[in-house]
Amino acid sequence: MTLIPAPFLNDIAYGAAGGAAHWAQTSDGVRIRIGHWKPEGAKGTVLIFPGRTEFIEKYDQCAAIFAHRGLASMAIDWRGQGLSDRLLDDPMIGHVAQFGDYQRDVDALVRAARALEMPRPFFLLAHSMGGAIGLRAAMEGLSVQATAFSAPMWGLHLAPHLRPVAWFLSHVMPQIGQGHRLPPGTKIEHHVLSDGFEDNLLTRDAEQFAMMRTQLEAHPELALGGPSYVWLREALLETRHLASRPPPYVPCVTFLGTNERIVDVQAIHERMFTWKRSHLEIVENGEHEVLMENEAFTKPLYDIMIELFKSGGHG
Repeated sequence: MTLIPAPFLNDIAYGAAGGAAHWAQTSDGVRIRIGHWKPEGAKGTVLIFPGRTEFIEKYDQCAAIFAHRGLASMAIDWRGQGLSDRLLDDPMIGHVAQFGDYQRDVDALVRAARALEMPRPFFLLAHSMGGAIGLRAAMEGLSVQATAFSAPMWGLHLAPHLRPVAWFLSHVMPQIGQGHRLPPGTKIEHHVLSDGFEDNLLTRDAEQFAMMRTQLEAHPELALGGPSYVWLREALLETRHLASRPPPYVPCVTFLGTNERIVDVQAIHERMFTWKRSHLEIVENGEHEVLMENEAFTKPLYDIMIELFKSGGHG
């Protein structure tokens, strides 16, 4: 696999040392950006699957924690976000032609891991939309020894009366040539820039929220607004499909905050109830990003995750 050096934005990377990035090309010709942190003597690599609107540098602090515990990390800018190829004329609208295309990005990430000789074994940490991508990848044989999910998007948080509306509009609007547009209630601006800390659904930690905002203000090219109707249709179809399949046979821990308001909480409980060799960790007072809080809050979560990784899933 040919990897070409890509920008790694050190000015907004606040945690780990030695971060680097490369461009990789997917099987359908999309250019994506892959980041990696490879500390000396690492005994494995955590594949980090970010959520929708996120980007590699946001996980630099996470990579620093893994490095301190003897693990390397890789992260990805999914197609349509970060510095990877945007898929619509308006780069602020999140879009994917079909949800399965993200698996092409996963394949490119794994091939890059091999080309870079990232230390084995591999583990998975997947957040939000990355949780849907990661679950599908694990179901289809992603070679990871253990998995961790943070508020995985195994369903979308929609009010019961809005769910049929979302299904209807997300299927009809693409048929009339409007699939690239934003659904009602979504914004063209990145939510971290348009919403104040008091109204945010991500974190209770003001410093973490300020960091997210500073990163986007320094590099507005990373920002992404709401999703297209096509993305919404594909996300609804994908989460319904995932719910119909048995869980993969791989150890798993899932973190879910008690104040989660972005993904479907019931879908997470239902999935974890059926998943052998798994543990659902309910995080008291946690918002959507339970790993983006202060150190006292996140340390016990990392302890659980890394113990699972280092025990090979037998801890």
